[in-house]
Amino acid sequence: MSAVAAEFAPPRRPGLLDRLSVRLHMQPRLLLALLLVPPVLWLGVIYLGSLFALLLNSFYSIDEFSGLVVPEFTLSTYGELVRPSNLDIVLRTVAMAACVSVASAFIAFPIAYYMARYAGPRAKAAYYLAIMLPLWSSYLVKVYAWKLILAKEGVVTWVANALGLGWLLDGVLALPVVGGPSLSSAYLGTFVVFVYIWLPYMILPVQAALERVPRSVVEAAGDLGAPPGLAFRTVILPLAIPGVVAGSIFTFSLTLGDYIVPQIIGSSRPFLGTVVLQLQGTAGNIPLAAAFTVVPILIMGVYLTLAKRMGAFDAL
Repeated sequence: MSAVAAEFAPPRRPGLLDRLSVRLHMQPRLLLALLLVPPVLWLGVIYLGSLFALLLNSFYSIDEFSGLVVPEFTLSTYGELVRPSNLDIVLRTVAMAACVSVASAFIAFPIAYYMARYAGPRAKAAYYLAIMLPLWSSYLVKVYAWKLILAKEGVVTWVANALGLGWLLDGVLALPVVGGPSLSSAYLGTFVVFVYIWLPYMILPVQAALERVPRSVVEAAGDLGAPPGLAFRTVILPLAIPGVVAGSIFTFSLTLGDYIVPQIIGSSRPFLGTVVLQLQGTAGNIPLAAAFTVVPILIMGVYLTLAKRMGAFDAL
């Protein structure tokens, strides 16, 4: 009887959620708008709003007598930014970021090439684990560990002396630009730590780009008489360049804005990140700090434009 009653019972009226689901299904644009509005508002208010406030502060100035920000439009802050001492900071940071990107590419390419062309499934999984494992540890722990390794009494000095290469290390430290009292207080030490920390961000895009190179294309080059070296230079390398450029986006931008490594390792000469930290924290010169922050934004805008033309975004 219950089955018969259920069969002849009036249909259940759709609830609010049912009607809403049907409405959204019938109007996909409304559904898309509801999905996009929250993240767009978050991006517009939090990111673009703070960026606009930053740009606005860069056109203010600081009162030298009271130390307070004067909210009046002026270009004097940017005039102060182009002083020779400040331009040296920009050039120093950009040069370090470029060197780190180039060195990371040279180190990452053989590793990524082996992973993509020769490593089996188990070996590839082990490589992925080895590459990603350093990213699981604390950033500060890694930097301070490298400070101990590169110190005058650290592991590098001990190994160099044990191998009878102390004279070579002393010669490197005696170089006028990259040298210093020890590796932990020299530009070379800063460079080594930057390369170590950002290297995984270069390996993975390059490996992904090499994975997409069809083996049939390489085999076709060999069938046409190209030796392995020529096939690598004319087929594999051009197709892997977008991955290298994609990886350099990470290494270049992260080095450009980092302020922790230059404070712990290297000489006392400032980088962009450390200057911004000092100006807005210790000195309280927010307009000049904002003007300094605009510099990496402009540099990365140009860099990303060039990277897009080279197909780097397709390799991400």
